[in-house]
Amino acid sequence: MKFISLVVRPAITFHGYTPDNQEIIEEFSDQPFAEKLIAVDRIQSVTEQYILVTSSHDRVMYWEYEGTLSEIIGRLDQANLVV
Repeated sequence: MKFISLVVRPAITFHGYTPDNQEIIEEFSDQPFAEKLIAVDRIQSVTEQYILVTSSHDRVMYWEYEGTLSEIIGRLDQANLVV
């Protein structure tokens, strides 16, 4: 399993849907950044602002990260993880 170290903080957690098909989300504000070692296969997408990762119980989370999208692409490319 491959990992990437990033400095992230929680932004949004998607918990699923209500019986009437409304998203159940939890938003976070002003949380501190923390360094995390993230399994690369948990990463669903990366934008200039967020990294979208899977979690337990069919949840997905948007994390804000320090740095740029170009830096993440470069690091993943150096590990031959970008096609």
